[in-house]
Amino acid sequence: MAEKLIIVGDRVFAEIAREYFTHDSPYEVVAFSVEAGYRERDELGGLPIVDFETLAETHDPREHAVHVAITYAQVNRVRARLAADAKRAGFELASYVSSHAFVWRNVELGEHCFIFEDNTIQPFVTVGSNVVMWSGNHIGHHSTIGDNVFISSHVVVSGGVEVGENCFLGVNSTLVNDIAIGRDTWLGPHVVVTRDVEPGSVYRPARSEKRDVTSLELFGIEG
Repeated sequence: MAEKLIIVGDRVFAEIAREYFTHDSPYEVVAFSVEAGYRERDELGGLPIVDFETLAETHDPREHAVHVAITYAQVNRVRARLAADAKRAGFELASYVSSHAFVWRNVELGEHCFIFEDNTIQPFVTVGSNVVMWSGNHIGHHSTIGDNVFISSHVVVSGGVEVGENCFLGVNSTLVNDIAIGRDTWLGPHVVVTRDVEPGSVYRPARSEKRDVTSLELFGIEG
């Protein structure tokens, strides 16, 4: 395992990721990276910011791992794209699982995940790749979390729930047991879901009313 780490991103999540990787993982963060067209500065917190397009030329993929610390932009597609590009360039994709998270022994975790503190992930859960779980969530037994999902804080996913790819689950949202959340669904804060949800659905905060627009239309995403 490469112990030198490059964090892709230079915003708040990137700073947070550096803190966690530095103090609660075997990785040493040595640089940040952003796409050249978005790079506005040369360093962050004393570390260089390098162009993502030439990352494999400046940092040997055999000696460095990558983590893409970008949140849910374009319903998680930016994070997924950059992670895939880094992997194609030969970089190992690093995951972070907090030492203060409870992850049962038979949980299956994909690559390139970021699991914050106080998450409870119960037995027989499957978590896909490129998943972010912010602080304090409950993921119930026998649930499946698809690839490229972002779960914010204090979300309750009850037992036997299937969450499709690219979903966003807002703060304090609740999913009852044995339902399926279609891919690309966007749940606002405090939304309570008691039935299956169609792909691309958008639910308003608090009132749990489905909006007459898909998440892809809302964020201008094609396909």
